[in-house]
Amino acid sequence: MDTFLSTIFTSNFLFLGIACFVAAFIDSIAGGGGLISLPAFMAAGLNPHLALGTNKLAAMFSTIGSACRFAKSKIINWDIVLKISPLSFVGAILGAKTVLLIDQKYLNPIALFLLILVLIYTLYNKKMGNINLFESVTKQSLTYGFILAFLLGFYDGFFGPGTGSFIIFGLIKIFKFDFMKASGNAKILNLASNISSVITFMYYGQIAYIYSLSIGVIMIIGATLGSSFAISKGTKFIRPIFLIVTFIVTIKMALNMWY
Repeated sequence: MDTFLSTIFTSNFLFLGIACFVAAFIDSIAGGGGLISLPAFMAAGLNPHLALGTNKLAAMFSTIGSACRFAKSKIINWDIVLKISPLSFVGAILGAKTVLLIDQKYLNPIALFLLILVLIYTLYNKKMGNINLFESVTKQSLTYGFILAFLLGFYDGFFGPGTGSFIIFGLIKIFKFDFMKASGNAKILNLASNISSVITFMYYGQIAYIYSLSIGVIMIIGATLGSSFAISKGTKFIRPIFLIVTFIVTIKMALNMWY
């Protein structure tokens, strides 16, 4: 029996390791990694709430890896993200507490509709995010940044799919970043919401630490390599990846609603 259980754990670990490495690599570039990693944890036999918490902790390590790599390249605007990221932290706590109380299905149609708008707008505006047009922070842009951080922090803690796409799109529209800078700065907001979500799931005992800590190491490697690849290739590479990831997330959410 011990040998049988050991074989099951080993096969689950190999499956999760491969799936989550790919998820972290993609997520570090354009978001959307949760589309791969969360179903992978569920396929490994974890119930939905436990899978959510376990994935959040593993993803936190992934986000740390990519955030550190972007920070080394001086892509992150610390003046902005340090001001608005606390709102992501608070929003994610509220979102994570809410998801443990009510069904996620009520948010799915709204998120799907918004993702479709993001996809259409980005496809239509071919020059959006190609050039960094950021000049300075204004009271208006900072106010919009606060709102963006809180709402997407809540969404990330509550639901998750498409968060990376929403944050990157929002940072481009509000602060006029290009895709490279938006992707790098998005990691800090993601990290803030990841940390608060993890704290909440830890409090409610919804994390399988043996999976999240071991897989988290693999995700750090995937995220570091992915962000390094993005930095070397530049905005022209990130934009198509962003569109592909957003399209896949949109289709996946639509299928979930349909079935």
